[in-house]
Amino acid sequence: MAETSMIIADEAVMLDLGRRIAADVRIGDVIALEGGLGAGKTTLARGILEALGLESEAPSPSFAIVQPYDVPEVRLPVAHVDLYRLDDAAEAEELALGDYLMDSLLIVEWPDRLGGALWSHSLRLHITIEPDGARRLTADVSDAWTDRWSHL
Repeated sequence: MAETSMIIADEAVMLDLGRRIAADVRIGDVIALEGGLGAGKTTLARGILEALGLESEAPSPSFAIVQPYDVPEVRLPVAHVDLYRLDDAAEAEELALGDYLMDSLLIVEWPDRLGGALWSHSLRLHITIEPDGARRLTADVSDAWTDRWSHL
């Protein structure tokens, strides 16, 4: 697994990164978005969903926990998941998130709530807020993503 880092200047750049990631997503992919409250995880997810064809604004799934999107609303099925409200990994198991990998892209916010159960082929994106308000995005790029990530 390779690690890369970049500075994201503002919300527009975060949305654009999401759009660029969306160009190469496939059914069965997992994008894990880590970072504190307000770091930009949902913004990045919105960029991905917009590029996949979602015309309405994607709500944060923090209360629904899993927000599914299906064709024709998007070009491939997506499950946008926010695990913030879960207390432990056992609750995450009840969601059967692995079932989505058969026919969907899985975007997971707060993947640490899964315990050690994050899929090895995941693209892990950790976002931190810099002192100047910019974001630092650190990517742990699995082998499944190496070729796709290199041209972003």
